[in-house]
Amino acid sequence: MAKVFAIANQKGGVGKTTTCINLAASLAATKRRVLLIDLDPQGNATMGSGVDKHELEHSVYDLLIGECDLAQAIHYSEHGEFQLLPANRDLTAAEVVLLEMQMKESRLRNALAPIRDSYDFILIDCPPSLSMLTLNALVASDGVIIPMQCEYYALEGLSDLVDNIKRIAARLNPELRIEGLLRTMFDPRLSLNNEVSAQLKEHFGDQLYDTVIPRNIRLAEAPSYGMPALAYDKQSRGAQAYLALAGELVRRQRRPSRTAQAT
Repeated sequence: MAKVFAIANQKGGVGKTTTCINLAASLAATKRRVLLIDLDPQGNATMGSGVDKHELEHSVYDLLIGECDLAQAIHYSEHGEFQLLPANRDLTAAEVVLLEMQMKESRLRNALAPIRDSYDFILIDCPPSLSMLTLNALVASDGVIIPMQCEYYALEGLSDLVDNIKRIAARLNPELRIEGLLRTMFDPRLSLNNEVSAQLKEHFGDQLYDTVIPRNIRLAEAPSYGMPALAYDKQSRGAQAYLALAGELVRRQRRPSRTAQAT
C-alpha cells in the first residue's frame, strides 16, 4: 500500500513544489510507482510536470467534488515518469464548495482509498496556508514532509505548523506524523543557514533529513521546460540532491515505526 506524504509549509517560497516534482521523479527513477497530487490552485506542480493546466478536461477539483473519478483525472508526466493528478484555478472554488459537503475534510482520503495499492508513494503538493485543501491533504496522509529554508522567519513559523499538525492528528487523523524536515535552498557560506540548521538538528534529531537541497540554478530553470531537474540536467547538484533524498526516504520506510510527533 502506498505511503502518502503531504509536502507542506504555511510559508510560501520554501521549495514545496520543487520538492514534490523532483522527489516524485527521483522515486520514479528508482522504479517506484509514484502519484503526484497538485493541490495548489496555482497549478505550478502541474506545469512543472509537463502538463498544461489550461487544457485540462478534469482536475483534482472535479475529483474532490465528485464530478469525476480518479482515473478520468490522472495524467502522465513524460519527463518525470510519474502519474499526476493536476490542478488549475478551478481548485480555488473548492474552498467554498467543500464547506457545504459532508465529510469535507476526508474527500481526498476517500478518493484515494481504492487506488493506494496501485502505488508505492503518493506525494501531495499543498498550498501555502492551512486551508480546507491543506486539511484534506493532511487527513489523507501518513506523514508530512516540511521543506524549509534555514532562515529566521522560517524557523519562527515552524512551531505553528508543528502545532497544527498535532491538532489535526489528535482530531482527524491519528496516523499523521512529521515524516521529516528538509533543508532547502541551503547555502553553507551563510552563517545564518548554518546556525538555523544546527537548531533544527538539536530540536528535531533524526526527523531532520541528512540530505540538504542546495541553491541550484538548474532546479530553478527546469520548471519552465516542464521537467524535473533529473530530466533537465541529471548531473546538476539539485538533481543529485533529490536522488539522495529519495534514497533516504525509501530507507526510512524500512525502519521500525518511530514516535509520531516531534515535541
